[in-house]
Amino acid sequence: MTPQQIQAVQTSFGKLEPVINQAAMLFYDRLFQLDPSLWDMFHSTRTEQARKLAHVLTVVVKSLNRPEQILGTVQELGRRHVGYGVRDEHYDIVGEALLWTLEVGLGEAFTPEVSDAWAAAYTMLATVMQEAAHAETVMA
Repeated sequence: MTPQQIQAVQTSFGKLEPVINQAAMLFYDRLFQLDPSLWDMFHSTRTEQARKLAHVLTVVVKSLNRPEQILGTVQELGRRHVGYGVRDEHYDIVGEALLWTLEVGLGEAFTPEVSDAWAAAYTMLATVMQEAAHAETVMA
Protein backbone atom coordinates (compact mmCIF):
# COMPACT_ATOMS: atom_id res chain seq x y z
CA MET A 1 0.00 0.00 0.00
CA THR A 2 1.13 3.50 -0.72
CA PRO A 3 1.33 6.12 2.04
CA GLN A 4 -1.59 7.92 0.34
CA GLN A 5 -3.72 4.76 0.44
CA ILE A 6 -2.92 4.20 4.11
CA GLN A 7 -3.88 7.80 4.84
CA ALA A 8 -7.14 7.42 2.88
CA VAL A 9 -8.09 4.27 4.80
CA GLN A 10 -7.22 5.77 8.17
CA THR A 11 -8.97 9.08 7.49
CA SER A 12 -12.13 7.42 6.18
CA PHE A 13 -12.13 4.96 9.07
CA GLY A 14 -12.03 7.91 11.44
CA LYS A 15 -15.36 9.02 9.99
CA LEU A 16 -16.84 5.56 10.47
CA GLU A 17 -15.31 4.82 13.87
CA PRO A 18 -18.04 6.54 15.94
CA VAL A 19 -20.57 4.07 14.48
CA ILE A 20 -18.24 1.11 13.98
CA ASN A 21 -20.44 -1.39 15.84
CA GLN A 22 -23.46 -0.51 13.71
CA ALA A 23 -21.32 -0.68 10.58
CA ALA A 24 -20.07 -4.12 11.62
CA MET A 25 -23.67 -5.29 12.06
CA LEU A 26 -24.46 -3.92 8.61
CA PHE A 27 -21.45 -5.82 7.26
CA TYR A 28 -22.77 -9.11 8.61
CA ASP A 29 -26.24 -8.39 7.26
CA ARG A 30 -24.70 -7.94 3.82
CA LEU A 31 -22.35 -10.91 4.16
CA PHE A 32 -25.18 -13.30 5.00
CA GLN A 33 -27.32 -11.80 2.27
CA LEU A 34 -24.55 -12.54 -0.24
CA ASP A 35 -24.01 -16.08 1.07
CA PRO A 36 -26.39 -17.35 3.77
CA SER A 37 -24.37 -20.56 4.14
CA LEU A 38 -21.57 -18.56 5.78
CA TRP A 39 -23.66 -18.20 8.93
CA ASP A 40 -22.88 -21.85 9.75
CA MET A 41 -19.22 -20.91 10.26
CA PHE A 42 -20.00 -18.62 13.17
CA HIS A 43 -20.39 -19.90 16.70
CA SER A 44 -21.33 -16.69 18.47
CA THR A 45 -24.13 -14.20 18.07
CA ARG A 46 -24.13 -11.68 15.25
CA THR A 47 -23.73 -8.94 17.85
CA GLU A 48 -20.63 -10.63 19.31
CA GLN A 49 -19.20 -11.19 15.83
CA ALA A 50 -19.80 -7.53 15.00
CA ARG A 51 -18.00 -6.48 18.18
CA LYS A 52 -15.02 -8.69 17.27
CA LEU A 53 -14.93 -7.33 13.73
CA ALA A 54 -15.07 -3.74 14.97
CA HIS A 55 -12.12 -4.43 17.27
CA VAL A 56 -10.05 -6.14 14.57
CA LEU A 57 -10.76 -3.40 12.04
CA THR A 58 -9.75 -0.73 14.52
CA VAL A 59 -6.45 -2.44 15.32
CA VAL A 60 -5.65 -3.21 11.69
CA VAL A 61 -6.47 0.25 10.36
CA LYS A 62 -4.41 1.97 13.05
CA SER A 63 -1.48 -0.37 12.29
CA LEU A 64 -1.42 -0.09 8.50
CA ASN A 65 1.65 2.14 8.56
CA ARG A 66 3.40 -0.49 10.73
CA PRO A 67 2.23 -3.78 9.14
CA GLU A 68 5.03 -5.78 10.73
CA GLN A 69 3.31 -5.24 14.10
CA ILE A 70 0.18 -7.07 13.00
CA LEU A 71 1.57 -9.57 10.50
CA GLY A 72 1.73 -12.45 12.99
CA THR A 73 -1.81 -11.80 14.20
CA VAL A 74 -3.15 -11.65 10.64
CA GLN A 75 -1.37 -14.90 9.80
CA GLU A 76 -2.86 -16.54 12.88
CA LEU A 77 -6.32 -15.37 11.81
CA GLY A 78 -5.76 -17.03 8.45
CA ARG A 79 -4.67 -20.29 10.07
CA ARG A 80 -7.61 -20.20 12.47
CA HIS A 81 -10.07 -19.63 9.64
CA VAL A 82 -9.05 -22.97 8.08
CA GLY A 83 -10.73 -24.70 11.03
CA TYR A 84 -13.91 -22.73 10.42
CA GLY A 85 -14.14 -24.04 6.86
CA VAL A 86 -13.16 -20.79 5.15
CA ARG A 87 -12.17 -21.27 1.52
CA ASP A 88 -10.48 -18.88 -0.91
CA GLU A 89 -13.77 -17.87 -2.54
CA HIS A 90 -15.08 -16.69 0.82
CA TYR A 91 -12.45 -13.95 0.91
CA ASP A 92 -13.99 -12.44 -2.23
CA ILE A 93 -17.44 -12.42 -0.63
CA VAL A 94 -16.08 -10.81 2.55
CA GLY A 95 -14.28 -8.17 0.47
CA GLU A 96 -17.47 -7.41 -1.42
CA ALA A 97 -19.45 -7.09 1.83
CA LEU A 98 -16.77 -4.87 3.37
CA LEU A 99 -16.60 -2.46 0.44
CA TRP A 100 -20.40 -2.30 0.27
CA THR A 101 -20.55 -1.54 4.00
CA LEU A 102 -17.97 1.21 3.66
CA GLU A 103 -19.82 2.72 0.71
CA VAL A 104 -23.09 2.79 2.67
CA GLY A 105 -21.44 4.01 5.87
CA LEU A 106 -19.29 6.72 4.32
CA GLY A 107 -21.70 7.94 1.67
CA GLU A 108 -20.14 10.69 -0.45
CA ALA A 109 -16.85 10.30 1.42
CA PHE A 110 -16.46 6.89 -0.24
CA THR A 111 -14.69 8.32 -3.27
CA PRO A 112 -13.01 6.18 -5.93
CA GLU A 113 -9.67 6.87 -4.21
CA VAL A 114 -11.01 5.72 -0.84
CA SER A 115 -12.55 2.66 -2.46
CA ASP A 116 -9.25 1.75 -4.13
CA ALA A 117 -7.37 2.29 -0.87
CA TRP A 118 -9.71 0.02 1.09
CA ALA A 119 -9.56 -2.60 -1.68
CA ALA A 120 -5.75 -2.50 -1.49
CA ALA A 121 -5.81 -2.85 2.31
CA TYR A 122 -8.25 -5.73 2.20
CA THR A 123 -6.32 -7.47 -0.58
CA MET A 124 -3.09 -7.18 1.39
CA LEU A 125 -4.66 -8.62 4.54
CA ALA A 126 -6.62 -11.33 2.73
CA THR A 127 -3.49 -12.42 0.87
CA VAL A 128 -1.53 -12.77 4.11
CA MET A 129 -4.41 -14.74 5.66
CA GLN A 130 -4.77 -17.00 2.62
CA GLU A 131 -1.05 -17.70 2.44
CA ALA A 132 -1.04 -18.67 6.11
CA ALA A 133 -4.15 -20.80 5.59
CA HIS A 134 -2.56 -22.60 2.65
CA ALA A 135 0.59 -23.25 4.68
CA GLU A 136 -1.58 -24.60 7.51
CA THR A 137 -3.42 -26.90 5.11
CA VAL A 138 -0.17 -28.23 3.62
CA MET A 139 1.23 -28.91 7.09
CA ALA A 140 -1.94 -30.66 8.30
